[in-house]
Amino acid sequence: MGAAMRENTNERRRELIDDIVMQHVTGIETLGTAIRRLRLEVTGFDQETFAAMCKMSTKALYQIEKDKANPTVNTLEAILRKFGLRLGLTIATTLYTPPLGQQKPVSKAPARGANPKRKSAGQPNRVATL
Repeated sequence: MGAAMRENTNERRRELIDDIVMQHVTGIETLGTAIRRLRLEVTGFDQETFAAMCKMSTKALYQIEKDKANPTVNTLEAILRKFGLRLGLTIATTLYTPPLGQQKPVSKAPARGANPKRKSAGQPNRVATL
């Protein structure tokens, strides 16, 4: 492969990684989804091959990618290191940030624990005093 082709491939790989990281940091994708995309879009490896590279079971990788696992920091570092990434702290980002002085839109969902069958649903608890 020529130097120009290799550079283009490395540039494309960096763009993919940057996009995946941004999707995760902004909350659009979960960590599991980001790891799955890294594996598929950057390496093209199947789960079995990639799990072996990370010295973990295929089942463990599957569970991480489906956000059904509770991996250790070391496990996540082993996966991310393959892409030149590290686990770190970021400032929480939301998709909607209201202008200063305005509140976020209020959810129209019923209050947690509200039971429409009870007469006092959604109302403060009433205690009878004698």
